[in-house]
Amino acid sequence: MDYPDFDNDFYNRHVQLLCSSYEHWTGRQLIADYRQTGDLLHALFDAPYVIVSHGTESDSIFNFGNRAALELFELDWEDFIRLPSRESADHDNREDRKQLMDRVKRDGYADDCSGVRISATGKRFLITGATVWNVVDEDLEYYGQAAMFTNWSRV
Repeated sequence: MDYPDFDNDFYNRHVQLLCSSYEHWTGRQLIADYRQTGDLLHALFDAPYVIVSHGTESDSIFNFGNRAALELFELDWEDFIRLPSRESADHDNREDRKQLMDRVKRDGYADDCSGVRISATGKRFLITGATVWNVVDEDLEYYGQAAMFTNWSRV
C-alpha cells in the first residue's frame, strides 16, 4: 500500500491532532480551516509540503508521512511507518537531531529547524526552516512529535 488506510479511525484522529497541536504551539494552521475540512486525512496526505510524525516509543517509529514525505524519503507507506525516526538522519547527524527533539519536547515546538536527512536509497538532503512540534490532545496529553517543512535541497 502506498498510502494510509483513509478509513482508519487512528489516522483520522491523528491528523486532527497534528493540525490542532500545530495550531496550539504556533498559532498557524497546517490546512486552512482544517476544522471544516471534510476529508482532512486526504488533504494532509496530499499537502504540497512534507509532514511527518512519530510516536512515543523509546525508539520512536514514524506513524505518519504524507505523499511528499514518502517521495522525499523514497519509501512506500508500509516501510515508512516501520522506520525508526532517528534513521531519517545519517549517523553523523543523529546527535544533532536528538538534541533538537529534546529541545522540542521541553519547549513544545521550534520553527527554526534545519539538518541533513537521508532517504532510503542514501540520498542526502538539507532541510531548512522546518517546524517541529509536540503532538498533544486538548488536555495536553503527549502523543509524539511532528515536523513540517517546505524547503529542502539535495546535498
